[in-house]
Amino acid sequence: MDLKLKRPLAFVDLETTGTNFAKDRIVEIAVLKLMPDGNVHEKQTRVNPMMPIPPQVIAIHGITDEDVKDAPTFEQIAKQYFIFLDECDLAGFNSTRFDFPILLEEFHRAGVIFDVSNRKFVDVQRIYHTLEPRNLAAAYKYYCEKELVGAHGAMADVKATYEVLKSQLDRYPQALKNDIDFLHEFSKDGDYVDLGKRMYYENNIEMFNFGKHKGKAVTDVFVAEPSYYDWLLKSEFPLDFKEKIKGIKQRMKK
Repeated sequence: MDLKLKRPLAFVDLETTGTNFAKDRIVEIAVLKLMPDGNVHEKQTRVNPMMPIPPQVIAIHGITDEDVKDAPTFEQIAKQYFIFLDECDLAGFNSTRFDFPILLEEFHRAGVIFDVSNRKFVDVQRIYHTLEPRNLAAAYKYYCEKELVGAHGAMADVKATYEVLKSQLDRYPQALKNDIDFLHEFSKDGDYVDLGKRMYYENNIEMFNFGKHKGKAVTDVFVAEPSYYDWLLKSEFPLDFKEKIKGIKQRMKK
């Protein structure tokens, strides 16, 4: 089943140096952009992370320091991908927990403001685990009846993710709608303020989701303990999270 789109949908997959949003970096990015008229555009880049890739991570995706030593840094390609992803809703496999938070951090570090506030997110893994509680290779075999060749290669993964989503729509016509707004709601796992899920919304109020103030309203904490705001900004949290709390603090001054 082909996807019904109101605007472009970009399937994104990243290979990285690790899973720490604040510290780790992208070593490969692949995007498959599906247009409402059915045209498909692909973009893929190896990236120099400017840090060593740990051996245990190389064992997963196979990208070595030697492979990326002459590749551009993310800062050098940030504007290209910002333009390529402009006006796109976003999709991926485990993307809301991993790919999108790291991508957003990389844009922040490059000084590029990548606004996600009006974008829809479709996480194919969330759909898969909700309806058929496993990984991308298993999903590809189950839904598409094919073996995933080149798993953990970014473009192979992103193409497989696109095929799996189309097959999910064919397989579950009663449960799924061919509509990005619906898939966004279906595949999200909570109503979070930031992509790292350190804050969530409760009745449209931002609440902390970690630490000693977990479950408390962010504004209440900033009023009762002003120094906590300064501590958050000085600590090693993702830039996306820091930008969100800055916005809340600014709003409190009005």
